Amino acid sequence: MDSTPTPPPPHFAVIPTPGMGHLIPLGEFAKKLHRLHGVTSTFILPTDGPLSSAQSAFFSSLPPSIDHLLLPPVSFSDLPSDVKIETRISLSISRSLPHIRRSLSSLHSSHNLSALVVDLFGTDAFDAARDLSIPSYIFFPSTAMVLSMFLNLPALHDSTSAEYRHLPEKIKFPGCTPLHGAELFVPAQDRTNEAYKWSIHHMKRYGLADGIVLNSFNELEPGPIEYLLRHEPGKPPVYPIGPVIKTGLNPEAGAPCPCATWLDDQPSGSVLYVSFGSGGTLSHDHIIELASGLEISEQRFLWVLRLPNNAISNATYFNVSNSGDPLAYLPEGFLERTKGRGLVVPFWAPQAQILAHRSTGAFLTHCGWNSVLESVTNGVPMIAWPLYAEQKMNAVIVQDDAKVALRARPREDGIVDRVQIANLVKGLMEGEEGKGMRSRMRDLKDAATKSLSENGASTKFLNEFVAKLKSNASNESKNMLANV
Repeated sequence: MDSTPTPPPPHFAVIPTPGMGHLIPLGEFAKKLHRLHGVTSTFILPTDGPLSSAQSAFFSSLPPSIDHLLLPPVSFSDLPSDVKIETRISLSISRSLPHIRRSLSSLHSSHNLSALVVDLFGTDAFDAARDLSIPSYIFFPSTAMVLSMFLNLPALHDSTSAEYRHLPEKIKFPGCTPLHGAELFVPAQDRTNEAYKWSIHHMKRYGLADGIVLNSFNELEPGPIEYLLRHEPGKPPVYPIGPVIKTGLNPEAGAPCPCATWLDDQPSGSVLYVSFGSGGTLSHDHIIELASGLEISEQRFLWVLRLPNNAISNATYFNVSNSGDPLAYLPEGFLERTKGRGLVVPFWAPQAQILAHRSTGAFLTHCGWNSVLESVTNGVPMIAWPLYAEQKMNAVIVQDDAKVALRARPREDGIVDRVQIANLVKGLMEGEEGKGMRSRMRDLKDAATKSLSENGASTKFLNEFVAKLKSNASNESKNMLANV
């Protein structure tokens, strides 16, 4: 009779990027691993100060299978005030490495860690994991196209000194639609900035990972995923397990949103949902143009409106008495003129529930990848209005590759004008092009459902990843027993 004790279920440590757009899919990933495979986890969060209310709510909402610990805050007093987020994230990890190493060592002793999982800018933590012989993985919350760029941009970096936006030819990453240099993610738009230098630093370390978990699926990005799955020297195995999207209540949720009742009263597929995500803001001029375009379109809309990104200066210039109220920045009389066919909700609304509602027929979005995946999962075509990060690349995917989105194009002064907005909205909601996009989006929705099914491709890749975790845990248990 075999008396070998059964090894405990795998436990892994997670070092996330602090932004909600990355915390949420990582949380959903950890919950899915526990729900389907009994895997438990601990989030280790480097910080530079107190958590935001949204971050605190997120960690409070995690189930008992997912623990978390906050590291002592690092100081950024030596950094300029305009330092980019990629630099802050990278420094928060590099300056926390002694604390990360101690935390991993403690967790390894108490939980027999199977792996360290880091976010896309967390590769410096690999050094701490390597000291403890813990395998390291990357959870990549963006697209296969962006991952192809991460794996191949260092070679382009070494072959040219020009700014990518000045290159005369489009840039072709393996498996991907060629891109103008100006469409690359924001840190690549200024090679002299520390954010770009940190990005290249991490990209060059991707080959050190034992694997990369990707939040996408084949039917949405067939070209880049085919490339990523090819076995090549120096390229880690990739596990496309998407779409991993938010479920349950949003950590930012406050009082119940009136939009659910309003949506219930609208015809099926008739409402354009407008939201630029938790971090996306428009200028006051753009709010005026968007409001005017929605009004001209004569279509139903539900708009989640945040304060303009120049709210303080505009409050003074326009003599807005209540500068903390987003509705104060709308054109005069707009709410009255659109009453009945439009609803403007300040600050936050339950996006997952809105996109799943029968009345929602289209989505005007900043093209954050979480929002794109939620839209695909619910079969809702899009108007792509990218703002920052890698969103211009995401817009290429949904417009040019998947052909499930129209694209908002700024004028030379950077403004997307009201006439273009009205035409885009009417074209998507009523036009022949919109009908074709709805049909293609239904196919993508079905493909996502199939990929996540018991025998689907994403489920199989998740099972492969869990098998690696269990193998790591089993090997470590044998090593511990051998040393007893």
